[in-house]
Formats: sequence, structure tokens, C-alpha cells
Amino acid sequence: MVNINGNLLEDHKAVLAINNRGYAYGDALFETIRVNSGTILFWEDHYFRLMASMRILRMQIPMSFTPEFLEKEIIDLITVTGLINSSVRIKLMVNRVSGGLYTPDSNDIEYNISVSRLESSFYTIPDQKYEVTLFKDHYVNTDILSTLKTTNKQINVLGGIFAKENGFDNCLLINSDKMVIEALNANLFLVKGNTIKTPPLADGCLRGILRIQLLRILEKLPEYQIEKEASISPFELQKADELFITNVITGIIPITKFRKKEYTSITSKRLLGMLNARIRLGN
Repeated sequence: MVNINGNLLEDHKAVLAINNRGYAYGDALFETIRVNSGTILFWEDHYFRLMASMRILRMQIPMSFTPEFLEKEIIDLITVTGLINSSVRIKLMVNRVSGGLYTPDSNDIEYNISVSRLESSFYTIPDQKYEVTLFKDHYVNTDILSTLKTTNKQINVLGGIFAKENGFDNCLLINSDKMVIEALNANLFLVKGNTIKTPPLADGCLRGILRIQLLRILEKLPEYQIEKEASISPFELQKADELFITNVITGIIPITKFRKKEYTSITSKRLLGMLNARIRLGN
């Protein structure tokens, strides 16, 4: 089942018009959300990120788009599909209504919500190798649009193809200043001694929801020094003790190898335990 503008439809009946602006121009935003047994994780952060992104893209936010309304739309879809007691991945997409060419006829919006089942109720770290490389064919711009979760993700798509063709588990993206900003589908954290760094939003990295959660956790741990406004150069990657990436679906994934350097996962495993504990307590 899929929710299109408030209408619940079977998958084979859920269609979008050929002139849908999300398809035709990448004029759309999306939120990827994890729901555990009917509880939407980090819902407030998802909601306010979506609202802020819609304002930046000059989309007209409907009066009905309250957090309570969208939460009900999500839960109703999960209930109808029989997954209310499961862990699921929700994709909430918002696009400007059809009409116009590059310049839209209207700033009004449409939305759709889809759901798929996840395996585990909590975040886990698989005991397996995870090797990454730098993707240097194209660079991410250092502007506010790069921090938004839009459907304009061609660099990520090409990076995914590159990783697949060359036997890597993921790629790290570089911005136009040649600084490392994130993985294809996740934010990046670097650990060196007791210092933990993550690229700043000013460098063009995604304003990730799990990035926000981990920074809140780390700010309460006096044994770590947090740097969230310092850029990360490619040279620093091979000097690090740990590298790990984060998103709301998979949680924390330790990077085990970059080029000839292999990494530990002590800090990432500790943070994962704290993150799961926070989820059990209701975010």
C-alpha cells in the first residue's frame, strides 16, 4: 500500500504523472524515516528538517501539514499494511505540483508515503569488512542546497555505480574545495584519540538526522572533544583511528578499511549502545 495525497492505494494502482516535477526536474524532497513498532524515531527532527527544507525551496506548506497530521498518515499506512508491530522504513516525499517548465506555475505541493519492512528493531553492527574509497569524478557544491535531502542525487548514483563496479562497499564524497564531506548515503565521523570530527554543514554535507542525535550524545561525554565545524581533508582519513558512517536506517557502520589503512571500531560500538539505549527510552 502507498499513500498518495492522503489516498491509500495498492502498489500496482499507485502512479505518478509523467509531468510530475520530482521526476521531470528533481523538484522534490524526501525524508527516510525509521519506525519501530509504531514509534517514529526522531520524529520532531525529521519534521522540522522537512519544513525548513520546503521553505528553502520556496514550496507552499499546507496548513494541514502539522506534525500530528503527518504522523497519523504514516501510522495509518503502517497499520493498513499489517506492519504496526514491525520495524519499517518510511519514505515521505514532497514535490511541487505539476505545471511549468523550470519555472513552476505554482508552489503548491503533493506528497506520497511508502513503507518497507526492516529486519531488526534496534541498530546493530555486523561483524564484517566495510571498505570505502574516495569518489573523485564529481564534486559536491559547498552551498545550502547540498545539505537538503532532495531527489537531485546524481553524484550519489554515479558514486554507487563506481563503488559497485570496483568492489567497494561505499564511496566518500568530496566537495568543490576537495574536502571529504560524507558517504553516498550517510554522514561521516572521524575519531583520532579522544577527538571526534564530523564535516560541517558549510562544507555541503547532508543535515543528517542521526548526525544530530550522535552530536547530542557526544556533547554529554566529557571524555571526547567534539569538532563539528572543522573540515576533513583526504589526508586525515589515513591518520584516523576510526571512521564510521551514520544514517537513520542502518544506524552506525564502522569503516574497516580505506586504501591500506585499517580501522578499529571501539568508539562506534560504544556510541551504538548509547543510541539504542536512548531509543528504548523513547528517543
